[in-house]
Amino acid sequence: MDTQIDTAQLGEEIVKALKGIYDPEIPVDIYELGLIYDVMVNTDNEVKILMTLTSPNCPVAESLPKEVEDKVVAIENVKSAEVEITFDPPWTRDLMSEEAKLELGML
Repeated sequence: MDTQIDTAQLGEEIVKALKGIYDPEIPVDIYELGLIYDVMVNTDNEVKILMTLTSPNCPVAESLPKEVEDKVVAIENVKSAEVEITFDPPWTRDLMSEEAKLELGML
C-alpha cells in the first residue's frame, strides 16, 4: 500500500503553520505580510523556504527564521526544513496581501 504524501497538500499544511507566525512589530502573520517568497517541497518531503525580513536590521533576524524552521519541521511527514533569507527583491508594503493591508488600515 502506497502512503505517498501529496506534496501540494503538505505545502498547504506548511502555509497554515506559517500563518501562525507573527512579525513582532506588525500584528500580521508573516505569510500575509509577504515575507514568504517561496515554499518548495520535494518528493522526499524535504522543505525549503525562501523568505525575507521587513528590513536587514529586523530585531528578529536571528530568531524568526529559526521559528519558521522549527514550526515547519514539526509538521507531520516533513522530513527536514531549511530556511533561506534573501533581500532580493527587498520587502515592500506592496508584497502584503489585501487581508494584511486591511488589517493595518492601509486600504
